[in-house]
Amino acid sequence: MPPAGDAQPFRPDHYAVNLVARGLIGLALALPYRWRVPLVGWLMRRAIGPVAGYTARARENLALVWPDLPPHEREAIAAAALDNAGRTLIENYSTRDFLARAGAIEPEGPGYAALIEARNSGRPVILVSGHFGNYEAARAALVARGFQIGGLYRNLSNRYFNAHYVRTMQAFGGPVFPQGRSGTAGFVRHLKAGGQLVLLFDQDVGGAPVLPFLGQPARTALSAAELALRLKADLIPFFAIRQPDGLGFRVELDAPIPHEAPEAMMQAVTAALETRVRAHPGQWFWIHRRWKGGGQV
Repeated sequence: MPPAGDAQPFRPDHYAVNLVARGLIGLALALPYRWRVPLVGWLMRRAIGPVAGYTARARENLALVWPDLPPHEREAIAAAALDNAGRTLIENYSTRDFLARAGAIEPEGPGYAALIEARNSGRPVILVSGHFGNYEAARAALVARGFQIGGLYRNLSNRYFNAHYVRTMQAFGGPVFPQGRSGTAGFVRHLKAGGQLVLLFDQDVGGAPVLPFLGQPARTALSAAELALRLKADLIPFFAIRQPDGLGFRVELDAPIPHEAPEAMMQAVTAALETRVRAHPGQWFWIHRRWKGGGQV
């Protein structure tokens, strides 16, 4: 039950969902890592996704973006995306095993050298990515190499699940900040001190400017670029690409985005994500409502 003195009203539906989720996570964690990760991917693809509406949403998004793709190919991408989402969930709860594996990953790309140079000179860095592969693999790999990689998270509507969800992010190392006034103040202080911060930009944000993503108008927050300009921070796109074995990752850091108008900077970040999505379409989270408020470009 909720802790005594909790001022928020009790939500029996949320509490029940949390109990079921905690039970499934607990059972999965009792299995060896090489079994639990594909198992939860399978459960998300075959059971949780269809019931939660994720499968239908992935199909709708794929039909919007790639209407000419044969239906069986769209179906295969949707299934792979759900599998990746399930694997990501249980990986992020498998702190010890996941950190050990991620710590062995050697980051690649021109952005890695730029990140090292920025750290050595005390210059802040904003690492920006999308819900692709498992972005936490990149953060864990960099934390293992001594970087102070902060994270920004959005509290879940289910506060019972949110409590342990936040603890999993804190366990990866580096400070984490909630969205909102206090969290913003915290991560700005972290950056001003020469730290690094991870931001994910590929969810619909009400009131944000519309930029094209995969050929469709999508409201895209400019906050990562605006913060980089304000604090004279490097803005570096990064990606953790799941490997064919389903367990390993390749971590790529692109060259820093040149400082110019925020819209142009975020369009460049979007283009970097588009490149990865086209190369590995089953690794992006098609389950999100990315284009729900796009309007017209």
